[in-house]
Order: sequence, then C-alpha cells, then structure tokens
Amino acid sequence: MIPAVIVPGHRVASGLNGNPRFPGGTLRMQLPHFLDRGLDLSDFHPGTLNVSIAPRSFRTLAARHTVAALKWHPEDPAEDFSFFNVTVHRDDGPPVSGWIYFPHPGTKPAHFQMPDVLELLLPWTEGLEYGMRIHLEVPDGQMAFES
Repeated sequence: MIPAVIVPGHRVASGLNGNPRFPGGTLRMQLPHFLDRGLDLSDFHPGTLNVSIAPRSFRTLAARHTVAALKWHPEDPAEDFSFFNVTVHRDDGPPVSGWIYFPHPGTKPAHFQMPDVLELLLPWTEGLEYGMRIHLEVPDGQMAFES
C-alpha cells in the first residue's frame, strides 16, 4: 500500500474554479465521450480527489483502460487518458474503490500535476478532507511507485 495525503487540486475537473471554458467542470464535459468509448464513469463524483504520494513518484505501466485521441472540448486538441484501478484505505471508514484518472501529459494542454500527485475518481465519500492521510492500493503491474 502506498501512503498518500489529500491535497488541493486545480478545481478544474469539478468546475469549482469557475472557468467559463469548462462549464460544470472538465469531467462533466468528458463523461459522455468516455461513455461513447465504452467507459461508464456515471457512478463517480464529477471531480477528482488529488493525493500526494511524496516523496514517492509513479510510473504508468499497464492501464486498465486507455482512451486515445478523445476530442471532448470544442476548442482544445484531442487528449489521451488512462485509468488505473485504485482502492483507498483510511483509518475511519471502509475502503473505497475507484480509478486513478491520468490525462497523458503529452496531450494535455494545461493544468499539469506535480510528479507526486495522482487524481482519483471515486464515488462521493463523506469525511475525506485536505491533509488527511490515506493509503492507496493499486494492482501489481498497473503502476510502479518509486522513492
């Protein structure tokens, strides 16, 4: 299991940053396009939970799903996305399963993450807050974590 801390993100995925280019957030705009490609994310909260795994970093190995050349925004170029299984463990609640949401940096036009930050897609989960320490469980072979 990988220790992690919940950290603030750009608030673009959820739309809470108020950017008029992404009404309702990037995830709400992307969801129908992912569904057209066979990936139904409707059971997940339409925002990402950002976690830092510092001092570790990660490498992607074999994603559970990859969606290539997704044209989801009328003005921005198509992007590639990968999804990795994750289970979040915390001291005060049951485990929660979801996805590590990974927009490929080579195709992403803006809002880049630090090399120790992962974006998680989870069902709405009460009690998760900034600064909380959690543990991530990722199946072997999907990602590598290095100190």
